[in-house]
Amino acid sequence: MTTLVTSETAESAAPEQVLSRRRGYPAYVLRKFLGACGSLAFVLVLNFFLIRVLPGDPARTLGRGRFTNPEQLAAFTKTYGLNQPLMKQFLVYLQNTFTGNLGISLRYRVPVSQLLVDRMWPTLLLVGSSTILATVIGVWIGIIGAWNRGGKFDKITTGATLTLYSMPEWWLGLLLIAALAVGVGPIPGLFPTGGLHSTGVDPASLKGVLDTAWHLTLPVITLTLAYVAEYSLIMRSSLLDELGEDYLTTARAKGLRDVDVRRKHAVRNALLPTTTVIALSIAFVVSGAVTVETVFSIPGLGLLSTEAVSIPDYWVLQGTFLVQTGAVIFAIFIANLIYGLLDPRVRT
Repeated sequence: MTTLVTSETAESAAPEQVLSRRRGYPAYVLRKFLGACGSLAFVLVLNFFLIRVLPGDPARTLGRGRFTNPEQLAAFTKTYGLNQPLMKQFLVYLQNTFTGNLGISLRYRVPVSQLLVDRMWPTLLLVGSSTILATVIGVWIGIIGAWNRGGKFDKITTGATLTLYSMPEWWLGLLLIAALAVGVGPIPGLFPTGGLHSTGVDPASLKGVLDTAWHLTLPVITLTLAYVAEYSLIMRSSLLDELGEDYLTTARAKGLRDVDVRRKHAVRNALLPTTTVIALSIAFVVSGAVTVETVFSIPGLGLLSTEAVSIPDYWVLQGTFLVQTGAVIFAIFIANLIYGLLDPRVRT
């Protein structure tokens, strides 16, 4: 079982070993940074070859029956450089990506980079708020449930979280729309059924901010409930494993209060696997946001991806894939840095 280096064990550790771990953090950060860069490079290569490995003419695949004559097909091929050698296309693709030129949307006829920036903020609001709430609530439920294992609170929360964990995000969203937006029987709907803003409201005003929060309430609750279950179960399981460790008995024998044993030792150690799971689940939160944004008609990256698949708008798909995978790689990189701070032994 992975256990943190606490103050007691640190005192007994060799001074050279402790000093080596402290000095090893910059090298640890550099290794993780290079690993993140390698992952991003792989994503860039995959993003380029994903369409070009498909059988047939890439221009006809991208056009999907839109061209009525060979002249239109030739003009499209020349515009997007599909008639150039593959290696030259790849170099142009890298140059355009690093300069923010991701192409022109086939549906909206605007630059993909501009489209992604416009659609990014609703997704950041949704995913960011949901992740923070799910983490705080889930970790708290896991701590209280594990520390009072078998109690009434533990039984109720475990049953509720297992139920929520088994429900898809879109199904949970539809239930909340039916219950709290449409209304049930004499109970009227309290929240909008979808959208991000009301008609005629300036989003930049105070009224617009409150209106946006009102529209995001049900989507945020949906995504929060979907992942608070996973975080609470992981935290509960990790803390239960820590409760049987000898160092907690030693801490109690030294006269530490129960709350200090829990807060300074057990919880801190149990946060290690929970931190990893939260970072790795960012990818699933983003994928869950795709279905939630579609159900609630929120104009974010998730709904944009769904619209791009239906056309298909490959340049938008490339852009959204690059942004979403980049966000996941960055989240995992930050989690590795936090992990290195929590447990110095992983630095070696």
